[in-house]
Amino acid sequence: MRAFVVDAFTDTAFTGNPAGVVLLDSPAEESWMQSVAAELRHSETAFVVVAGPEGEPKPLRWFTPTTEVPLCGHGTLATAHVLGGDQRFDTRSGVLTCTALDDGWIEMDFPADRAEPVEPPEALAAGLPGITVVETAQAATKVLVRAESAAEVRAVRPDFAALATVPSRGVIVTAPGDRPGVDFVSRVFSPQVGIQEDPVTGSAHCTLATWWAAKLHRDPRSADFVGEQASARGGIVRMALRADRVGLRGRATTVLSGELHV
Repeated sequence: MRAFVVDAFTDTAFTGNPAGVVLLDSPAEESWMQSVAAELRHSETAFVVVAGPEGEPKPLRWFTPTTEVPLCGHGTLATAHVLGGDQRFDTRSGVLTCTALDDGWIEMDFPADRAEPVEPPEALAAGLPGITVVETAQAATKVLVRAESAAEVRAVRPDFAALATVPSRGVIVTAPGDRPGVDFVSRVFSPQVGIQEDPVTGSAHCTLATWWAAKLHRDPRSADFVGEQASARGGIVRMALRADRVGLRGRATTVLSGELHV
């Protein structure tokens, strides 16, 4: 089976978010896919069945080193990049369409994941030292925390043991952008699923786009955003909000290709 490592949401190797991509001729055993993901040790590894009926969406699944996840932006972008850009995938989150744009950009059509205001979970204060919590909201899979400034977001050094007790699949920390052309910055911590910090998280931007639309007084039915995920590797995600869908736009670059022997 062919396997790849792709840096997603970047056009520069060794930045953005690395994902494993495995091309399958037929569906694989779940335990085997989990073992491969644990071996590759990326935040997510994508497994796509490429030998199917022509014109039908290709089955696609994503695994962290410890568990399967229902949606993964950078893994989808990496898979579409390996397969040439224009693709349709059959996933646990529905059919996802990827469209090749100019200059190597790919747009992914994802479901919006709106967050509703909630009281901050008790573990947040211990888990995010130095963060001034302005607002807290709950999306389908992650807790969103608005910090007072982008500087706080960039500087935070989480207590991952405390964050792992937050009842969610992860925590998004965000604040308004601090440089021209960037609407907001974010970081994403997911120790609950075996990922301390995700370098660039496409699925989190399905929440960030809808949440920031109200805060930045943009039209919730049609608005464009640019987000910077301020991890050590860093990355840029462009978003097009279309009511209950979000177009996530990014670039990708292949850094390794080879074969699995097991």
